[in-house]
Amino acid sequence: MQPLHVVILAAGKSTRMKSARPKVLHDLAGRTLIEHVLHAARPLAAASTTLVVGHAATDVKAALARWTDLQFVEQSPQLGTGHALLQTETVLSGKKGTLLLLYGDVPLLSTGTLQRLLESHHARHAAATVLTAELPDPYGYGRIVRDPKGQIARIVEERDASAEQRAIYEVNSGIYALSLSKLFETLHRLASDNAQGEYYLTDLVALYHQEKRKVDALCVDTPDELRGINSRIELAEMARVVRDRRNRAVMLSGVTLEDPATTYIDEDVTIGADTTIGPGVRLQGRTSVGARCTIQAGCRLTNVAVGDEVIILDYCVLTDATVGDQAKLGPFAHIRPESVVGPSAHVGNFVELKKTVLGRGSKANHLSYLGDSMIGDGVNVGAGTITCNYDGVKKHRTVIDDGAFIGSNSALVAPVTIGAGAYVGAGSTITQDVPPGALGLARGHQHNKEDWAARRKARTPEAKE
Repeated sequence: MQPLHVVILAAGKSTRMKSARPKVLHDLAGRTLIEHVLHAARPLAAASTTLVVGHAATDVKAALARWTDLQFVEQSPQLGTGHALLQTETVLSGKKGTLLLLYGDVPLLSTGTLQRLLESHHARHAAATVLTAELPDPYGYGRIVRDPKGQIARIVEERDASAEQRAIYEVNSGIYALSLSKLFETLHRLASDNAQGEYYLTDLVALYHQEKRKVDALCVDTPDELRGINSRIELAEMARVVRDRRNRAVMLSGVTLEDPATTYIDEDVTIGADTTIGPGVRLQGRTSVGARCTIQAGCRLTNVAVGDEVIILDYCVLTDATVGDQAKLGPFAHIRPESVVGPSAHVGNFVELKKTVLGRGSKANHLSYLGDSMIGDGVNVGAGTITCNYDGVKKHRTVIDDGAFIGSNSALVAPVTIGAGAYVGAGSTITQDVPPGALGLARGHQHNKEDWAARRKARTPEAKE
């Protein structure tokens, strides 16, 4: 097997995107455009993967820091695709095998298509194999021009094409399998005598044809795979394609989507069988949802691990958190980063957890804020309870041990510990530890003034209409 070297062109500026962010770093279904391409290429087990960067190169490198097997070369100035590929000579000169050329803004290309391209290239012993498609409306694409024998003679860009050439339906994707033998030698011979004054990679095909080096094509039957993104309109159109494809795969795996048209599931999300997802739900990042769960309308989960048989009622927001088996959340609960909702625990309406562990079977059912807290098993947190975790300078921790009962409208001023089985009386402001099994009370004495309302009314003039 010949060694494979992948090159991805990602040097362009986001001119039509109207964005300061590099085009390849725009998000599509939870991954940047360039990451979609990298995921498609990864199973090919290339000997090297090189990115050609240019505009905002530092940002692109930083965004891909976790892809530790990448190497980068810079293209400056940007003088066309042929010039971009030539920049890889510094890292690929003298290498043998096949170069697979991809683009950082073509996110739907599948691994299967790339494998077929490489197989065809090797089987037919071609110097270059072009991935093509036939489009009913080929406007904007380079056209595949064939000689009388049906062989590819050259590729003509839209802006340079004649009326006759523009009537050709077979188009160039820009994606190539290329033999590394004499590749860079030929790239040095490219000229820039075209409408843009750039070095077109497509001219390589004409040079190969003149030298009688074999140029082949693989025409795909799924043209959407070859679509590039150049504007936010195209990004939105592509997002719809990706979402529909993703939702279909999820449903085929045994998950019910009540309204696929309004359900957004990122590529790296996993969902167990017999889970039901309501309308307007967004599952983002590395979220995993177990089996037999219910996630109702309007919820958003980002990087959340959800166990089995969990119920998340309407309009909950969870971020970087963990939810145990058979827990129940919502409606309108907010679970913030580093929080853990234990198995069979309940987090009710308008309850916020921040950096808090809520133990097995514990309940916080109404209108509470629990921050920087360690809450044991079987704890009941009454409505309106807050942990006062911030003193204006530092965050402090609240510990509530197993089986404690926190009365409604209590304020627990951290750092403080409520012992196992202890009670806190409703309306208390607790500033000291409550021992296990004790009752903590901290509230002012109540004074009732008899007949006060009548006396006040007698002293107060009636309001004028």
